[in-house]
Amino acid sequence: MNVLDRLSFQLYSARKFPPLEAQLAALAALGYRNVEPYGALLADHDALKSALERNRLRAPSSHVSLDRLLTDRGGVARQAQELGIGLLIVPAVPPEHRPSDAEGWRRLGRSLAEIQEKLAPENLDLAWHNHDFEFRPLADGSAPLDRMFEAAPKLLWEADIGWLHVAGEDPLFWLKKYRDRIKAVHIKDVAPAGEKANEDGWADIGDGVIDWKRIMPALEAANPDLLVLEHDNPADYEGFARRSRAAMATW
Repeated sequence: MNVLDRLSFQLYSARKFPPLEAQLAALAALGYRNVEPYGALLADHDALKSALERNRLRAPSSHVSLDRLLTDRGGVARQAQELGIGLLIVPAVPPEHRPSDAEGWRRLGRSLAEIQEKLAPENLDLAWHNHDFEFRPLADGSAPLDRMFEAAPKLLWEADIGWLHVAGEDPLFWLKKYRDRIKAVHIKDVAPAGEKANEDGWADIGDGVIDWKRIMPALEAANPDLLVLEHDNPADYEGFARRSRAAMATW
């Protein structure tokens, strides 16, 4: 698998270091060709589109809130098409709206499946991005992710490796179990316990505790279109992007 050809950068990682134009220019200078916007950036569609074009960057995927997909699916679809986005990803649901039982997760899955079906004629697909809460056992012992996917047979997955680790899960198990759903992967590393507190415990790729050599065969088997670099709270997003890209180039 050619890692750098599939490399993207989740722009949420740079949200604390505006302006957007400078972020995109820096990423392009480092050799990035793809980025992944998040919902707030879609709010200023024209600025995002022009900045991407000026820096010769593509946005093949984007995060978008479930609420917006439910209330303005047509608007989202138009924006995605104008920006060249083909994969829309629901990043999470707020804690107060997260299902608390298996049927609730099935109900969420059915809602996502319906949205996905309605997006298909627009040549758009839909994926779910995980955190750790999708793996906390429900009262019946099942994993929320299983119940959601059970109700949405075609829903794709942007597997976040860092959050799988935080959840106490073996990423290999889930990457193999849902290999056929994985369209994109969030490449995220976790600092050793007690380190990087100022960065919420996240790390540059290769400087954390995740054994990427062990995980790479499963990623190759899943064959995702995108490997999306992410750090939820970097002290220096440009340094993170540079060092992590260099580490990934050795895979």
